[in-house]
Amino acid sequence: MEIAVTVMEIRVDDLNGPEIAGLLQGHLDHMATLSPPDTVHALDLAALRVPEVTFWTVWDGADLLGCGALKELDPTFAEIKSMRTALQHRGKGVAERLVRHILDVARQRGYQCIGIETGTHADFEPAHRLYKRFGFDYGDAFADYAITPHNVCMTLELARD
Repeated sequence: MEIAVTVMEIRVDDLNGPEIAGLLQGHLDHMATLSPPDTVHALDLAALRVPEVTFWTVWDGADLLGCGALKELDPTFAEIKSMRTALQHRGKGVAERLVRHILDVARQRGYQCIGIETGTHADFEPAHRLYKRFGFDYGDAFADYAITPHNVCMTLELARD
């Protein structure tokens, strides 16, 4: 029996490749089917190409596995954005590896807290479980978000070295 091993390389991405454009458009399209328009806060390519956002992609050779971003809200608080794993790579630990990487970078940058806003539809349950495993708790809205029946905010206080 042969076991396929996925090699995950995380790279800062310039958001110019067709693979990432396709993955993000699929992400936006999917989010639009799960929540009312005024509660979908996924970012498009232009919104991700700003100085306060660092965007990463996860690759296995030429195969795009997933993506995620870190957006600085202020010098002490950042937000995880645009987390997405390609459908064919779900269940392989892509999101877990990327969240670990994002949290490491957030700590290196000196953020004291990191947040995420996500949906409440059943399709978001795997994301909720993932963030809870890393210590995120449900909490108050942050930034410009409002808590609705369609979304929640989760935060994690980062340990200071």
